[in-house]
Amino acid sequence: MPESAYQAARTVSAAVATHFLNHLEGLKESVGLDPAPQPDVKTIEAIIDAGFWASLLKEEGHSPKISLAFLPPEKAGSPLIFERRLPLRSRVLKKIAPGVERAGIHIGVWQENDELYLWGTTRSVPPLCFILEVFEPGLLVVKHRRKGGFGKFVNVAILEGDQVKIVLEETADIPDCPDLLTSLLGLTSSTPWTDSVNVLVQLAASMRAHGRGGTLLIVPPDSDKWRGSIVHPISYPVEPPFSGLSELVQKSEQESDKTLWQNALNREIEHMAGLTAVDGATIMTNKHELLAFGAKIQRAKGSQQIEQVITTEPIIGGEASVIHPSQNGGTRHLSAAQFVHDQRDSIALVASQDGKFTIFAWSPCEGMVHAHRVDSLLL
Repeated sequence: MPESAYQAARTVSAAVATHFLNHLEGLKESVGLDPAPQPDVKTIEAIIDAGFWASLLKEEGHSPKISLAFLPPEKAGSPLIFERRLPLRSRVLKKIAPGVERAGIHIGVWQENDELYLWGTTRSVPPLCFILEVFEPGLLVVKHRRKGGFGKFVNVAILEGDQVKIVLEETADIPDCPDLLTSLLGLTSSTPWTDSVNVLVQLAASMRAHGRGGTLLIVPPDSDKWRGSIVHPISYPVEPPFSGLSELVQKSEQESDKTLWQNALNREIEHMAGLTAVDGATIMTNKHELLAFGAKIQRAKGSQQIEQVITTEPIIGGEASVIHPSQNGGTRHLSAAQFVHDQRDSIALVASQDGKFTIFAWSPCEGMVHAHRVDSLLL
């Protein structure tokens, strides 16, 4: 394998290799799991280097959007195998990118005699399989499949040009870390995909994907106190509360193995996330019952206007800062922060049109609203 010409690949490869080795130790004790082989530092560097340079090329005016998976064909379920191996080169990736850029398709990468090659494509990867996703020119994400097999992959590192972000594996430095953030970090990967928190992860990813921006307010199911923070009449109230997603989540784990059930759950998540694109906030209980969408947020009667929030990003080296909520984003972010300030048993998920994503939750330790910037976890 040649020396990397992309400096960030060298910078991040050792930390990524350590992450995968640490998680491999934890998987060895899991019955019935057959994790993917783990790449060494040099292999990780070479794959990232090829992906980066490919991202800067164009094929018929389009930049590659591809996913590279490090595994041999025999670990890939029912793979599509090329008759002849292709070298792992940026120009080769550029040429085949138009045929493999749909979601869920991975280009298989393996090695022989210290040479990396492309062997075909697959839709099936084992737990802890090294994945490199090329999103846009200069933007790459290292990730792996969750232990449970379903749901959004766990992000390990984000590379954007010469900027490198390595995702935290510990939450001790994050005060009052919400369960949703813990799941995004992959620290609850042993919970079923039907787990309430993991469904919120899928909703967050879908909200970000529609690209229109949106706000999702999660409120307690047994209280109407949240109505004091909403302008009435609500544009689009739902009566009775829509329980399509809630009913599917309550299905048994055994039924969650059925393909039809998984597809139905995906459709309900897409449906719910789609409503967040409507101007105003979508309101849902923490039991996944839809109460309203297109709702306008207002300061609750007798409440003070929010003056500051603590903001963090769950990456190594990220520092907490206390800022005025207007510095965290636009009107959508400010109104969501005010809602959580007034309704402290609720959380707010806010997606910006530019891809930024924030979880607002009340922090008893800090005595203020905590804005968790998590867009790096949702790529």
